[in-house]
Amino acid sequence: MTIKVGILGYGNLGKGVECAIKHTSDMELAAVFTRRNPETVQILTEGVKVYSVEEITSMKDQIDVLILCGGSATDLPVQTPEMAKYFNVIDSFDTHAHIPEHFDTVDQAAKEHGHISVISVGWDPGLFSLNRLYASAILPAGENYTFWGKGVSQGHSDAIRRIEGVKDARQYTIPVESALEAVRSGSTPELTTREKHTRECFVVAEEGADLKKIEETIVTMPNYFADYDTTVHFISEEELKRDHAGLPHGGFVIRTGTTGWNDENTHVMEYSLKLDSNAEFTSSVLIAYARAAYRLNQEGQTGCKTVFDIAPAYLSPETGAELRKHLL
Repeated sequence: MTIKVGILGYGNLGKGVECAIKHTSDMELAAVFTRRNPETVQILTEGVKVYSVEEITSMKDQIDVLILCGGSATDLPVQTPEMAKYFNVIDSFDTHAHIPEHFDTVDQAAKEHGHISVISVGWDPGLFSLNRLYASAILPAGENYTFWGKGVSQGHSDAIRRIEGVKDARQYTIPVESALEAVRSGSTPELTTREKHTRECFVVAEEGADLKKIEETIVTMPNYFADYDTTVHFISEEELKRDHAGLPHGGFVIRTGTTGWNDENTHVMEYSLKLDSNAEFTSSVLIAYARAAYRLNQEGQTGCKTVFDIAPAYLSPETGAELRKHLL
């Protein structure tokens, strides 16, 4: 059976989801929903209509899974629990500090209406979260370290764009090289948030905007910038398009741990990603978990899930027999 997928929000992430669907054998794009005038939104898939978000609930019986492609700062906390009333949904909510409360809100809505919701899907939170879990379970005597970048953070860039007076922005997360090398050496250094990463922001301000106020709002923003050494550069729109058009990213999850009766042997587990397009890779993860959400709901499960709750086999279009033959 073909899984019918809907996309809510047609920015970088929504476009990435559309591209990912093209490469699946068991899914098709059913509809795209936008807050813009639908007539102004041109998508790549022929024969698929773009609708106003105001029409979305009228199509609840024509979509198996709805993928929410809004930002974590203001969109997803409202959209995910609301859409969970009408659809099986997937989101990429990435404000780590607020994931527990987001889970509870979405879980209640999904259970009340008989749907499955999977939140915080992507590579961090998401694939990196799984690697932290696996590594901690395998090497209980040890420490986890996560480094992001160098790359553009979509969530942080979106948070800057929401600030009054900001026209556009890109935010780069940059690992501190000395901290990365210290962890890879097998030692277990105690590193503060500030010692592991720096953040660099390139901002296009509206004409006449208060630059000092924008910078102060950025560097003091809780959960995003307040705990980091953050540099803000104000540049022109032309410079942003010329020098910062791409969305590269990546990072590392490293676990240093010991085994043996007297902890005499040291082990380093490392998982890394190097991504040309943060948005397109995140979209590909969303699509895999959309498949899982559909299958879980077909089994009669409801409520909110995270990547921790879903067995890997649910992500693959292959059968259990095929997986055991080719990948195990």
